[in-house]
Amino acid sequence: MAELLVFPQDLVLQAIDPAEAIERVRDGFVEYAGNEWQMPPKVYLDASPNGDFRAMPAKGAGIAILKWVTSFPRNPEAGLPVVMGMICVSSAADGEPLALVDVRAVTALRTGAVAAVAAQELAREDARTVGMIGCGLHGTWAARCLAAAEYGPGVCFDPDPEAAGELAGELGWEAGTREDALACDVVTSVTPGNEPVVRVGDLRPGMHLNMLGADGPGKAEAEPEAVARCEVFCDEWAQASHGGELTGAVEAGLVTRDQVAELGAVLTGSHPGRSAPDGVTLFDSTGLAIQDLALCLALIESHRAGRVRADSVRL
Repeated sequence: MAELLVFPQDLVLQAIDPAEAIERVRDGFVEYAGNEWQMPPKVYLDASPNGDFRAMPAKGAGIAILKWVTSFPRNPEAGLPVVMGMICVSSAADGEPLALVDVRAVTALRTGAVAAVAAQELAREDARTVGMIGCGLHGTWAARCLAAAEYGPGVCFDPDPEAAGELAGELGWEAGTREDALACDVVTSVTPGNEPVVRVGDLRPGMHLNMLGADGPGKAEAEPEAVARCEVFCDEWAQASHGGELTGAVEAGLVTRDQVAELGAVLTGSHPGRSAPDGVTLFDSTGLAIQDLALCLALIESHRAGRVRADSVRL
């Protein structure tokens, strides 16, 4: 019988703070870009009209994971989270099951961490202010990670003024309008992706856009024409071009593969990143299993080092 470690939400957040999450996610991109880690394509299982399931495998650093995660946007109406599921962690050496990890905490942490990594690599060197569009769970962690990376002060905007005010109060930032958020150096959008929140007229020289909400087919947070006006970067081309912020612009023929660089290429020095201080950079994040792998590795290492103590369950 296998004995699995169990990492619930509270333990995940106790073991990994935003600063470590940023460095771990950065390392994951580097390992993947160097072909040290492997990641087959994400699989979508449609559950229309309510949402979908996603299966996301990855392998590296001696472990293999399978992330089983949901996206059911209307769940809050029933008092349930949009994102639910678990990450199964196994030994890559012999296949032994090692752990079960809460998916919400890892997803929120790695989503926030990649926003900070992208800003560090793609924003202007003197960029400081943060504009948050969307202050739900993932927007909150994106703001926390950007603050941990020493960005700020910021402006928080959300259709729910209470959510924006709560996040702004936590970080010592301000609640404001969409336009206020778009006036900042690093604009991070984390909305459901049902309609554009960034338009061509919103683009300003020198700004950096983190687009985190479009993580599946049919979603977009920016007009295709706005995407095409930017220097475009993504986490992984195959996902971004078929189910991310880039999809609309690619399908319209406004953006081609040779116009898009992956973040890993910037991190490893094979792409220079931002070309000029007055350029407009856009990073499309669709969410990668290697990011989840990086944080699961941190959890296993933290448990083995005795920094946190996970419970266990026998199968």
